[in-house]
Amino acid sequence: MNATPSKPYDARLAAWLVAPLIDSRITPNHLTFVRFVVGAAGAVMFALGSHPNAAAMLVVASNFLDHTDGELARMSGKTSRFGHYFDLASDALVTVGMFIGMGLGLVGSLGSKAAWMGASAGLAVAGIFHLRNLIENRHGKTATRQPRFAGFEAEDVLYLIPVVTLSGGLEGFLYAAAIGAPIAFCIVVVQFMAIGRQETRA
Repeated sequence: MNATPSKPYDARLAAWLVAPLIDSRITPNHLTFVRFVVGAAGAVMFALGSHPNAAAMLVVASNFLDHTDGELARMSGKTSRFGHYFDLASDALVTVGMFIGMGLGLVGSLGSKAAWMGASAGLAVAGIFHLRNLIENRHGKTATRQPRFAGFEAEDVLYLIPVVTLSGGLEGFLYAAAIGAPIAFCIVVVQFMAIGRQETRA
């Protein structure tokens, strides 16, 4: 029997922080809303282009807060279908908004192509979220579980964004995202089609 993978470090910390809220009036949806507002503020600050370091910290905070709603829902038994989709929508909007915001904020240094690169990365991410949601609806959450290594998940790369902004590497990050996100979308499309073929054979 395979051992159940342990929670990522940030999820463990989130569970510890929200434990006192189990019997309070605060619901997982409240935390999802806070996560969305913080992430949206980070996206807007990226778009303004004047305070990229602050924008990066807001995105990091939002990424961490994304774990708090799920942990509170599981520990308190306050899970709901609406809450699940609210969380998914917040994840998508914050991540897509971050890339679009980066593109808009870098128009001054890279020209109008920055906006197109941000939009390309954002649209690709939106497509990935949509396809992963379809896969999850058909095959369960385990079918879309992210790979983990030593207590970290693939999405934890977002915690490195402040390093990118502090080192002046935001332009390079945007170039990488404009190329990498569409490639990742194509990979998810292939996975989605492969699952569809398996269903047809079954």
